[in-house]
Amino acid sequence: MAPLLLVLASASPARLATLRSAGVEPVVQVSGVDEDAALAAAEHVHGPLDPADVALLLARAKAEDVATARREAGDAETLVLGCDSVLELDGEAHGKPADAATATARWQRMRGRSGVLHTGHWLVDDRDPDDGGTSGTVGATASTTVHFADLDDDEIASYVATGEPLRVAGAFTLDGLGAPYVRAIEGDPSNVVGVSLPLLRDLLAELDVPWRALRA
Repeated sequence: MAPLLLVLASASPARLATLRSAGVEPVVQVSGVDEDAALAAAEHVHGPLDPADVALLLARAKAEDVATARREAGDAETLVLGCDSVLELDGEAHGKPADAATATARWQRMRGRSGVLHTGHWLVDDRDPDDGGTSGTVGATASTTVHFADLDDDEIASYVATGEPLRVAGAFTLDGLGAPYVRAIEGDPSNVVGVSLPLLRDLLAELDVPWRALRA
């Protein structure tokens, strides 16, 4: 039996690689969500959001945007996964740094300290009911504590110069050039990369989809 189609509403190469390493071959369809506008609209109604809620809000926005686009194009009958990651430091949510100066300042705050990487996950089940579709939507946030090494200014400058910190939430990676600067983690490592495989398995189970159904 062919695996169920999972659409990944994210441009993150790390998320795609993590899913592929677990035997899942998703179709990538990037959302058109304006993250700043979506967050501003939510905070206008609800007030300031906790970092974990920011990640879940944006994951939901991405999943629902792609699910709607696929319905309008007649390409529904899929599972759509949206994800978003933020790093919580001193109670503040940090996504991708806007520029090298921001990344440098971020690392000067992070070095020798710990932060919490939150990844929001949102699943939309648009499968046909005859194929087991539930029309359900489920979501949750996984959180992992990250302990950072104590880098000096030269090492921070060298890392920022690679460009990697500007491309990722929190300005670091666990699976790339930033790995030597992470002393330890508490929690799910795949969550730090961008998609928590254990949490995704749990969310799929809520939609009556066993993990093995996605495995190629």
